[in-house]
Amino acid sequence: MPTLERQDDVFILDLGDSENRFHPDWIASVDAALEEVEHAAGARALVTAATGKFFSNGLDLEWLAAHGEQAQGYVVAVHGLFARVLALPVITVAALQGHTFAAGAMLSLAHDFRVMRADRGFWCLPEAEINIPFTPGMSALIQSRLSPRTAHEAMTTARRYGGQDALAAGIVDHAVAEDAVRATAVEIARAQAGKAGPTLGVIKSRMYAHALDALRDKDTPLG
Repeated sequence: MPTLERQDDVFILDLGDSENRFHPDWIASVDAALEEVEHAAGARALVTAATGKFFSNGLDLEWLAAHGEQAQGYVVAVHGLFARVLALPVITVAALQGHTFAAGAMLSLAHDFRVMRADRGFWCLPEAEINIPFTPGMSALIQSRLSPRTAHEAMTTARRYGGQDALAAGIVDHAVAEDAVRATAVEIARAQAGKAGPTLGVIKSRMYAHALDALRDKDTPLG
């Protein structure tokens, strides 16, 4: 399960060491951590990281298949998590040490900056291959954070981007060696920790108003 620790002005949220799929309990744990970061005092920033082969493999499709009657509420919770990160009034950095797929890739896009391992691992939106349409909120999030050309390619072709390709496409901000991913993310976060506060929250909320409105729509269609 996710854990949160603070290193001076930088909170580090470790999503876990499994595939880090979006099980409802996992979502609740991440949301509680974000609540703590949001309401902490003083200068602060957030690094979201993971341990092992995956940053996150996205939605918990096995749970969702077994709880189809809860699908609407589940998607609302996922959207709520994206929206919270996107509008969080602190600088956020995703440290992508492993595979970052589907909703996991969308979660990375909700962060202000992304640092990815250069030599191994892929960032991918596989929905076109697995026949799961993007919701309006997901589409709005992706298109608000990527260039039109990259968003089109990523969403329609399910391309798997390695670190250097993701950097060239503007998906990530840095592609570094494995042992430098988290340290680089922490360095970026620490340098921006003084920006935390209501003004930053207002800036983000206005910058991404369309995506946030779509993500917060509790009647969003699922397909």
